[in-house]
Amino acid sequence: MLQSPFAFFRGSAAVMAADLARTPSTGLTVQACGDCHLKNFGGFASPERAIIFDINDFDETLPAPWEWDVKRLAVSFVLAVRENGLPKAVARAVAITCVRSYRKGIRAFSKMDPLGVWYAKVSSEDFLAYVPTAARDRIARRIAKAGARRGSDVDYPKLAEAVNGVLRIHDSPPLIFHPEIPGAAKFSRRVEKILIEYRETLPDDRRSLFDHFRFVDAAIKVVGIGSVGTRCWIALFMSSANEPLFLQFKQAHPSVLEPFAGKSTYPHHGQRVVAGQRLMQAASDIFLGWTSGPNGEFYVRQLRDAKISANVESFDEPLFDAYARACGWNLARAHAKSGNPQMMSGYLGKSDAFEEAVTRFAFAYADQTERDHHALREAVGAGTIEAHTE
Repeated sequence: MLQSPFAFFRGSAAVMAADLARTPSTGLTVQACGDCHLKNFGGFASPERAIIFDINDFDETLPAPWEWDVKRLAVSFVLAVRENGLPKAVARAVAITCVRSYRKGIRAFSKMDPLGVWYAKVSSEDFLAYVPTAARDRIARRIAKAGARRGSDVDYPKLAEAVNGVLRIHDSPPLIFHPEIPGAAKFSRRVEKILIEYRETLPDDRRSLFDHFRFVDAAIKVVGIGSVGTRCWIALFMSSANEPLFLQFKQAHPSVLEPFAGKSTYPHHGQRVVAGQRLMQAASDIFLGWTSGPNGEFYVRQLRDAKISANVESFDEPLFDAYARACGWNLARAHAKSGNPQMMSGYLGKSDAFEEAVTRFAFAYADQTERDHHALREAVGAGTIEAHTE
């Protein structure tokens, strides 16, 4: 979070949730992402093995006012444009593009029948249509490469090794490592219980698929900026034909929105994440499920399945504009699935008043984020706050 104002913003969803709760609301609720910023969108493989573009992080998902996601997304674009050293006019244009795409998306979905909204998605071809011509071939090649192999096949050579003839996950400290766990038998029983509980959360057909794999090894994996302090494990499974499967077990805490939007109706926070993800995404991971461990509640998904993250740090104005349109439309689709797009569209109207208002908010909040980041750096420099870096 010390790295930059944008990094601070990504790691401070709880701070913004508290701030958003004090802003006016329309009273219209949707299944909200809760941490909706431009780095939490990307490409991944659908169960049909097609690459789609969608939201890909749901740790904070909870029913909440739709405006909160839109505002957080707009602020993230302003901060990212600033971090890339582009002019203020570009930041303003990109924020307006993002919010306008959301408004127009909601209007389009308000005219669709529920099944039309449910089946809507941004395919790789749709996403490429947003991209400037100069960058289209390069991005198309990246998408094709990601879709050519399963994520576990790509990860296997990098993450697995044979030690004395025994297959295990390769230690790569400080990011991936095996903890010191006394008693191999005790650990084995603990893993067995966790996997049994996880299996019960899968639909019957997915259970049958999961049963074709045997557990091999598990290790701790350090998570990124927005999830610092969250426990995360990766587990390696192998089929009878020695085909690998990597699953990620990530701890699920109460949503940062909970103090302001109310408690989840689900008794398990892993279940809350899974239910929110399935509702908001156009297509979700076939191994999505949840379980409990000795250190909390977890949700489970494939470690990476043709996952494509945007290299936002290299974006120029045309790429930011294209990405903003894709993110705004996709957020509208996600909200329309659980909300009332007719009421929302009526509120948003046909003029540009909404995007202008949200953009003004985005600039003001980006300024505040920069001040907060500066205050954090000052506090660390003075020794008031202790910081640990790797």
